[in-house]
Amino acid sequence: MPYQFVAQDLQDHVLTLTIRRPEQLNALNRATIEELNKALALADANEAVRCIIITGAGDKAFVAGADIKEFANFNVEEATLLSATGHKLLFDFVDRMSKPVIAAINGFALGGGLELALACHMRVASENARLGLPETSLGVIPGYGGTQRLMHLAGKGKAIEMITHAGMITAAEALQWGIVNYVVPAGELMDKCRDMAAKIVRCSPRAIQAALRAIAVGSDFQRKGMEAEIREFGRVFGTADQREGVAAFLEKRKPEFTGK
Repeated sequence: MPYQFVAQDLQDHVLTLTIRRPEQLNALNRATIEELNKALALADANEAVRCIIITGAGDKAFVAGADIKEFANFNVEEATLLSATGHKLLFDFVDRMSKPVIAAINGFALGGGLELALACHMRVASENARLGLPETSLGVIPGYGGTQRLMHLAGKGKAIEMITHAGMITAAEALQWGIVNYVVPAGELMDKCRDMAAKIVRCSPRAIQAALRAIAVGSDFQRKGMEAEIREFGRVFGTADQREGVAAFLEKRKPEFTGK
């Protein structure tokens, strides 16, 4: 099935999904999230698919974040619904897939982009990749699982540092903190991901599905944290800081936060 923003390529039981909004650095808008949901749902039900690789078009970005223009003027209720819907359609959906999902991080993975990578079961980054959760510099917080999944992988201290500093880390730093499985030269990224997928394909699909279900149970403690994240993401949309942060981003200037 053709999509506007997601390209599909199935070879040797491995489905590669490429997010293609290169002019927007593959930023996630609602249409892209919906297309990914449909493609992933079909893949999860397709016995010919045994592993999935998600990457971004071009050589600059995996996904450089969410499309801020779509929610710049949201109120608390709209923002809360945005976060909850994103969890359901994409981020939690990927996390709960019955087929292993590998993120091929080919550049910037920021905000919702890093959150998508974190929701995948494994992550491989190119040496030029940069990862970060810059939301607090916009007056908001990660709303697609970043406050929970990053903490689970890198530990509470590093997660708090990355979220409160709102900066980027290198691929090498991400490997050091256990955020990615491997770092490879940019030209070898897809080959490495396909090699990992080929090893998965050689194993029993039923056994892998059983293992993923068992592993998912071990992360159920995150459920309450995700619910809290959704609530808090919505609440900040009632603040002056959120309005200032988003306005400053869109106007390409530094924000002046007041704490209100």
